Amino acid sequence: MPHPAFVCRVLLMVVFSVSVINLLTSIGAPSLFLSYAKPASSHSKEEVLCPQSQLADDVLVILRTGATESREKVPVHFRTTLRCVPNFAVFSDWDEEIEGHQVEDVLGGVSQETRDSNEDFKLHRHLQEHGRDGLQSQKVITALSGSSKGDYLQTDKEGWKLDKWKFLPMIDRAFEKKKDAKWYVFIEADTYLAWNNLLAYLATFDDTKPYYIGKHLYINGVEFGYGGAGFVLSQPAMRKVIAQRSPRIHEYEDFTKTHWVGDCALGKVLADSKIPLHRGFPHFQGDSPATLDPATVKINRDLWCFPLVTAHHMSTPEIEALWRFEQDWLAQHGPDVLLRHRDVFTDLIRPQIAPELPFWDNLSADKEYNAHDHAVSADAFERSAWKSFEHCRALCDSQPRCVQFSFDAGSCAVSGAFRMGFKRPGERVRSGWMLDRVDGLFGGLEDRCGVRDWFGPEDEGGNRAEAKMRRRRGV
Repeated sequence: MPHPAFVCRVLLMVVFSVSVINLLTSIGAPSLFLSYAKPASSHSKEEVLCPQSQLADDVLVILRTGATESREKVPVHFRTTLRCVPNFAVFSDWDEEIEGHQVEDVLGGVSQETRDSNEDFKLHRHLQEHGRDGLQSQKVITALSGSSKGDYLQTDKEGWKLDKWKFLPMIDRAFEKKKDAKWYVFIEADTYLAWNNLLAYLATFDDTKPYYIGKHLYINGVEFGYGGAGFVLSQPAMRKVIAQRSPRIHEYEDFTKTHWVGDCALGKVLADSKIPLHRGFPHFQGDSPATLDPATVKINRDLWCFPLVTAHHMSTPEIEALWRFEQDWLAQHGPDVLLRHRDVFTDLIRPQIAPELPFWDNLSADKEYNAHDHAVSADAFERSAWKSFEHCRALCDSQPRCVQFSFDAGSCAVSGAFRMGFKRPGERVRSGWMLDRVDGLFGGLEDRCGVRDWFGPEDEGGNRAEAKMRRRRGV
């Protein structure tokens, strides 16, 4: 039987080792994460996992929408992305109530002169005078996967032209909503927000400093956070924006008139306030997982290895699917294991692809082969690729870099980049993937990964000179 003193020493060593491991694995993570179950609704027994940190009550999330889309796009967020958010508001161009939640018109923050005279406000004037009467019906293309050509609302452009005017007044309205918030997060109605990852990401920043965080874009030399990917302002940044804009409302309205997006106008105010954009890529995304290339690299940052905070161009089914996936992830791994882009691709996207999917467009676009251009090609596979799905597959198989292809009415398209794409009900397009090559691609991306989680405040200023040489708008 072991000596008692020896047993005590062993126990002390075990306790010490566990303590050290816990300390090391908690470095950089938000403090005091608590996981609890929250009822889905008063009429449902479903429970959801809502990890929270001490920071949760200090964040206000703003969802921006418009009357031409709100009734179709907004409700899904009340049962998914906003379920775990303690403080949120919905801003629009029309006061209404959706599923018991107030939706607020923020355009009162634009000068009366502009609202009366500018043609962009034609829809707003109609709403003020007639409400929804006479508006074009909101139409939805039903699809299992949405993204840029799937489950999307087909509305006229009046709502889009009006949308740019919401950005500046919504800053003032958001601040009035919760003046004690440390962070203000702005998303759109087709944006997915990973709440657990957001809290972990924001915990790496000092909220007493003026921060402007988002996916970088440029228009005419103005760098700004792309609204569709979501962006974040700290309270000091909010105060500076309000102080900068308030005495110069007409100046910034003139700027907004001559630019086609409001996120650029907000970026201008922030630039004038001497608050640079902290580039949130790859955590903030302008695409949905269905249309995103997992091998994407921007500003010398890989996408694959890092946690996601937002995704854009998400249809209602996609938002619901990603929400369920994230819930399953939390149930299996807990809140301290961050959900990364690679997890979405390997565990959510990869199981949905196959050697052949009918009525599906996987966005293969590297090169197209058809009878007109390739019937007399010297390459036998190219000469026949347009004839059938099987011939198209044979062409892809003959090209070592090809990982996927699609065939549609005498046209074969191949691609060396991976994308899942979306369903096209009733159409003849068929898509296929070379599954062994997809797995090889994913494995190669995995080899790049290290132990880093976030591109946080320590990365401020990095790659800025290089990016300025490429100033262009690209999502």
